[in-house]
Amino acid sequence: MVFTYTKKIYGYECDIYGHLNNANYLHLLEAARSEASLDMNLPLAGLKDIGIQLFVYRFELDYLKSLDLEEMATVKSSFFEINRLKGRWKQEVFNPRGEKCLSAVLTVVFASEGKAKRLPVEIFEQFLKFIEPVPAV
Repeated sequence: MVFTYTKKIYGYECDIYGHLNNANYLHLLEAARSEASLDMNLPLAGLKDIGIQLFVYRFELDYLKSLDLEEMATVKSSFFEINRLKGRWKQEVFNPRGEKCLSAVLTVVFASEGKAKRLPVEIFEQFLKFIEPVPAV
C-alpha cells in the first residue's frame, strides 16, 4: 500500500536560497512514515508501549530537484520489504507540478530494550498486510 502525506514548506525549513534544506528532507520523510504507521494501525507510540523499537539503520537519498519556499510537498511512502529483524521503506517526494524531487530508501532494524530483536509473529503479520512490492527495473 502506498501512503501519501502532504506538507507546505515554510521559511524556517529553507536554506539561504529558498530551497528546503537537505537536513529537513529527513524531517519530512519521518513525518510521512509516522503518519503511515498510524494509518497501518502500528503507531510508533503503541509499538514502544509493547517494547518494540524501530531503529534507523541506513538511509539512501537521491536529491533530484529542489523544493521551494511555500510549495506543497507530497511524500509517497511504501513498506516494500520485511523480515522479522528488519524492514525497508521506499519514499518519494514530489513538488506541486508532480516532479520527483527526492528518492529515498530507509532500512530499519526492529529492537527491544535497545538491542536488535525479531518481531513477534503477530506484529510481523500486521506489517505484512501493507507490503507494496517494488517493481523490477
